[in-house]
Amino acid sequence: MRGIVVGVLRGGPSREHEVSLKTGHAIVSNLSPEQFTVRDIYIDRAGVWHERGRPSAPERILPAVDVVLIGLHGEYGEDGEVQKVLERYGTPYAGSNPYGSFLAMHKKLAKERVKEAGLRVARDYLIESADDAEEAAREITRNFLQPVVVKPLRWGSSVGVSIVGGYQPVHEAIRALFEAGAEGVLVEERITGREATAGVLEKFRGEDIYMLPPIEIVPPEGDFFSYDAKYSGATREICPTRFSKQVNEELMRAAKTAHEALGLRDYSRSDFIVSPRGVYYLETNPLPAMTSESLIPKSLETIGLPFPDFFSHLVELALNRK
Repeated sequence: MRGIVVGVLRGGPSREHEVSLKTGHAIVSNLSPEQFTVRDIYIDRAGVWHERGRPSAPERILPAVDVVLIGLHGEYGEDGEVQKVLERYGTPYAGSNPYGSFLAMHKKLAKERVKEAGLRVARDYLIESADDAEEAAREITRNFLQPVVVKPLRWGSSVGVSIVGGYQPVHEAIRALFEAGAEGVLVEERITGREATAGVLEKFRGEDIYMLPPIEIVPPEGDFFSYDAKYSGATREICPTRFSKQVNEELMRAAKTAHEALGLRDYSRSDFIVSPRGVYYLETNPLPAMTSESLIPKSLETIGLPFPDFFSHLVELALNRK
C-alpha cells in the first residue's frame, strides 16, 4: 500500500525563500513514512514548480498527490495565490483559504478586522504610493510620537521592518520599501512593551479551536523581533512565559479572536506586544514557519505534541474537507 501521497510545497518567489526551504525540510522530515508517501515539490524564485529535480507544471504534479502541506512563506505562499492554484486543480491542502490568507497578510485590513472584533491595535498611517512618501513623512512626524515602526504592507517574517524617528529617516524608510517592491507601506505608532506570540490549532483535543500556550519573545539587546533576530538564534523564546496567568489567558483569547475574525483555517500564529496599556495585536501568520528557530514548534513541545503527529493532524484536517 502506497499510503497517502502528501505533496510538500517549499521555496517560492518571496523574500522568505530560504526560510521556506527550512520549513519544507522540517515537514518532509517529520511525515511518517509508514503513513505517507512524500512528494517534495520545489518552487524556484521565478515561480517555476519542480519535482524530482525537474521543472514541471502544477497540472502535471498535483493530480498525483492526495493532499498538500504548504511550507511557503510570504508572497505567493501566504497571500492566497498558491491556494488559488490548489483549488483550481481540486487538491486538498492544509491551512487557510485564498481570502483568509490574503486578509491576514494585508496588515491594514487585518488590523481593521481584529479591531472590530475587540482587540487593541496601534494607530497607523497607510501609504499606498511612493509619490505620497514626502507628505506622509511630514504628517507622521507631526502627529505620531517618534520613533515609529515602518513596515511593508504585505511581507512577512519582519522583512523590511524598521524603527526610525524624525522626518528624514521616516521618509527614507518609506521610499526604500517602495524601491524594494513593496505594494504599500504601513507606519505605526510604536507600542513599547514585551513581545509575545500565541498560536491556535483546530479540531484538537476536543476543541474546535485549541489555544496553544503563548511564547514570550526576548530579542537581543537593542533589537526588536526583526528578520535577523528571528532566524539568527540570538532571540530567547520562553515557553511557558513569565507573564501573569491573566496576561497568558488574554494572549490565548486574542490569538483565537484573530484566527476567527480573519476567517482562517486549521492553524495560525498571532503576534502581540504586552504593554502597560494592555495587549496590542501586531499581525497574524496564516502559515507560520516550522524551522528549528520557529515558534509554533516550541508551543507544540510544551503541550507534548510531537512534530510528526502535528503534521499528521494537518493532513487529516485537509482530507476531511475533501
